[in-house]
Amino acid sequence: MIRCKRAYQPTAQEDGQRVLVDRLWPRGCRKDSLALHAWLADLAPSAELRKAFKGGAMQFDEFRQRYRGELAAHPEHWWPLLEIAERGTLTLVYAARDEQQNNARVLAEWLEQEGERLERPNSPACMGGELGICLSDDD
Repeated sequence: MIRCKRAYQPTAQEDGQRVLVDRLWPRGCRKDSLALHAWLADLAPSAELRKAFKGGAMQFDEFRQRYRGELAAHPEHWWPLLEIAERGTLTLVYAARDEQQNNARVLAEWLEQEGERLERPNSPACMGGELGICLSDDD
């Protein structure tokens, strides 16, 4: 299960593994207050993309499309999160004010789609064993 949660909301036991998915540390948050499993800054949108979206130079649909392109180009950044989500709850922690249109929501959607794609018995990752793990229950 994949959840998204603002860094400014209190942690909860139901959060499972908490991963910060922003390039910048959330303002006003002490490092020990977020109770994170990991901070994956490389998984966040590029600085250029983040600034363009935050500054209003692009709409969410374009941001979403471009960020998905960045994710597709770097599976090594998001691949470990699939296994965490497969085993239990993964909470993507973000700082954006907008709780619906942000990078964590795009990433959650991406991970869910990739997890479904890779669970198919004929997925290339399962057949070839190229990444050394397979998320399918059939193995």
